[in-house]
Amino acid sequence: MSRIKVHDKEFEIYIPQDQIERAIKKVADNINRDFAGKNPLFLIVLNGAFMFAAELFKNVEIECEISFVKLSSYSGTSSTSVVRELIGLDHSIAGRNVVLVEDIIDSGLTMLFTIEKLKKLQANDVKIATMLFKPKAFQYSFPIDYVGLEIPNDFIIGYGLDYNEHARNLPDIYKIVS
Repeated sequence: MSRIKVHDKEFEIYIPQDQIERAIKKVADNINRDFAGKNPLFLIVLNGAFMFAAELFKNVEIECEISFVKLSSYSGTSSTSVVRELIGLDHSIAGRNVVLVEDIIDSGLTMLFTIEKLKKLQANDVKIATMLFKPKAFQYSFPIDYVGLEIPNDFIIGYGLDYNEHARNLPDIYKIVS
């Protein structure tokens, strides 16, 4: 499917699954190198990062732990500028190396909120791994440590990313055309 309709919007294929998987393998290789012998806690941000995380962990070869949080800052095609924590952290992270796993970073608001919370909980170190990064939309100065692909500031769906909770199951990434 090169073009699809979700609700009232049209989308065209933008990043095929094989390109996504190559980018994720690169992220995993870098994480394996940087965290060898460190047993990090990977904190997966739901809902969007579930597909990225599943593919990422097929390639992560280090000893590690995995947990999940559910955060939301989007409604429709735009950010609400408010981060809501829907499911919280259930691990002690004091003194831990934490890797936040996110599907996409655009403004950076969700990550800023989460980094500040993890620092208050005394994480030793917090790194960020994202499948997609929109540098032109990014509004903060914290580092994004592991980036699968940089993309322009288009609205996209598929591979975990949604439009009003639909299209997360698509194996490719699509961008909005109308």
